[in-house]
Amino acid sequence: MTKEIIETEADLQRGIRALRRKCPIMRAVHDVTGLPPLRRREPGFEGLARIIVGQQVSVASADAIWARCETGIRPFTPQVIAKMSDEALRAVGLSRPKFRTFRAIADAANHGRLNFGTMHHNSEDEIYASLTAISGIGPWTADIFLIMCLGRRNAFAAGDLALQIAAQDASNLNERPTAKQLLELAETWRPWRAVAARLLWSHYRLTKQKNSGAPL
Repeated sequence: MTKEIIETEADLQRGIRALRRKCPIMRAVHDVTGLPPLRRREPGFEGLARIIVGQQVSVASADAIWARCETGIRPFTPQVIAKMSDEALRAVGLSRPKFRTFRAIADAANHGRLNFGTMHHNSEDEIYASLTAISGIGPWTADIFLIMCLGRRNAFAAGDLALQIAAQDASNLNERPTAKQLLELAETWRPWRAVAARLLWSHYRLTKQKNSGAPL
């Protein structure tokens, strides 16, 4: 069964046109941000691992750790991860929680509980359930994987802090919305919630740069 996915800038533009027609908030955000980045990553084991690396660290730190992972883990496969010692995984810059999650993902892949090769056939709910069943993978990680790695057009990360802050600003809310409140707001953006997320991420980045005085 083929799923609607975002693969190209043309897909983004199609989603933006739909969002502009139905939502004044998205129309105003797009007027400021223009076309957001596509933000696609490797759809398999490597893509999920990179999301894990980026959790709770700066972009610069995540990039540095990932570069060490690419150099020190060859080939980058579940089979290789499973054979590496804790010391070897620490040596590429992974903290204990991160390499434990790497091991849990590798174990699930090696024993058939997670099949990256056929995952694109599954629904968002099925993929979300299979990912969050793995130790160390929470809702945010599963949502980001659906958006960035699998390109699902209706995926949305309501627990993402940047999206909450951007939604508060764009919607002129007095308080930052909770994940539940943001999900309710995002109902308007179906079936293009992942495009709405990209627009809000761009809005967050531009606002942060403006407030810091950094060049846009």
